[in-house]
Amino acid sequence: MINDKRWSITSQGDRTIILTFNKPVSIEGGRTCSSLAQAIRESDIRGVLDVVPSLSSIAVHYQPRLFGASTSFKNISNEVARVINQFEKTELSMPSNVINIPVCYGGIYGPDLTYVAKHCGLSETEVIHLHSNSNAFVFMLGFAPGAAYIGMHDKALNIGRKDTPRTALPKGSVAIANCQTIIYPNESPGGWHVIGTTPLEMFFPEQTPPTLLAPGDAVRFTPISAEEFTNYQSKS
Repeated sequence: MINDKRWSITSQGDRTIILTFNKPVSIEGGRTCSSLAQAIRESDIRGVLDVVPSLSSIAVHYQPRLFGASTSFKNISNEVARVINQFEKTELSMPSNVINIPVCYGGIYGPDLTYVAKHCGLSETEVIHLHSNSNAFVFMLGFAPGAAYIGMHDKALNIGRKDTPRTALPKGSVAIANCQTIIYPNESPGGWHVIGTTPLEMFFPEQTPPTLLAPGDAVRFTPISAEEFTNYQSKS
């Protein structure tokens, strides 16, 4: 079984196990989950259909009919534990893929920037600086196709979700909550605070892979002007 108390394994139904990283959400934890998820994929465990990392856990989906009655969870757990034990002996590598995300902050592009600055006791310029002055980490994709959860930002940007979500946010909205960022890939409802907009496409259903960002990527947000935003759009 697992020789490291950092992980726990539980069942979720008859065809999924959940690996939980027993530490608070952090970039280190996100990198660990992303890297372990890749190690499980590469281990080619019989019956595993998909491996999905999140902020601090990993879902391993499997085909139960390949195992004997009442033995699926035990079989998969033992195989995954073997991978974890081997994984824990390796060193994590830094993300090799750093993706630049241009963002036009404030005004019509970031209608919540003023509120976020006031709530956090910062100027709008300070909010933009804290959001864009260092690399962030892509923890997972969720909510909508191509919607990446990115963090962790400076604790000075810690703000909860909006009390009342908007029923529609423009495509490309860059929004923050709980020291994280999400980029809305298409027009959709949303309850995070929109501080800017990116002109980049996040989701390409006709391509492989279909998303600009993937778990394990490093992201750098770069402030751009409204004119630059328009120029980006005209080139796409």
